[in-house]
Amino acid sequence: MSETPEVRPPVVTPVRVIIGLCLVAPFAAMLWVGSYGKTDPAFIGIPFFYWYQMLWVVISTALTMLAYKLWQRDQSARKATQDEGATR
Repeated sequence: MSETPEVRPPVVTPVRVIIGLCLVAPFAAMLWVGSYGKTDPAFIGIPFFYWYQMLWVVISTALTMLAYKLWQRDQSARKATQDEGATR
């Protein structure tokens, strides 16, 4: 009667750290107002303050999409690991 213990993957993995960084980066960039609270350099007549924030809208969208895709891949890998462990 040998019972094999259930093997669970670790909760904190490098992929999950990258996901967290992707989601935290826009907040950090927007909360650090001193880095973009100025008018120069202007881009096509738009002060830096405004175009920097609009640029982060696009960057935030890309980072959120990346985090979502990484999360999906992580979850499918975990499910495959659990299914493999259940069949043994």
